[in-house]
Amino acid sequence: MGGHYYRDAAGLRAPVVVGSEFDLVISLYTREGHGPDGGVEHRCVEVPDGPLTADQIESICALAESAATAVGAGRRVLVRCHSGYNRSGLVAAQALINLGYGTDDAIFLIRYRRSKWALNNPLFVDYLNTGLHVARLLVGLEA
Repeated sequence: MGGHYYRDAAGLRAPVVVGSEFDLVISLYTREGHGPDGGVEHRCVEVPDGPLTADQIESICALAESAATAVGAGRRVLVRCHSGYNRSGLVAAQALINLGYGTDDAIFLIRYRRSKWALNNPLFVDYLNTGLHVARLLVGLEA
């Protein structure tokens, strides 16, 4: 789980450029020149770091399933967004849930392993606690 930028040792913002370190890269935000290399499976679905539509939640579910399947097969997976906290956290947490973790454990692991700032968007935590498939149906009723 990561973002497109990081702070280097001097505290300056530096780009994260992905090469061929991963077998699957899932991008919820993209920037030209940030990779991955051409032979790497790359799935891109740009979504906002805010309220999602039913179609966007369905895309998140599909990406999480892809990530869980790849991890289960022993593949190296990167899920990334702009900063690597919320959108990527939503997909990674759902992938962990798909792999058998409880929702609270998945959220804890994301925050423990990535950052205490991960999944700081309370709406995304609500989506996870509700269940993404149920959240998709509920959001669809509002349309």
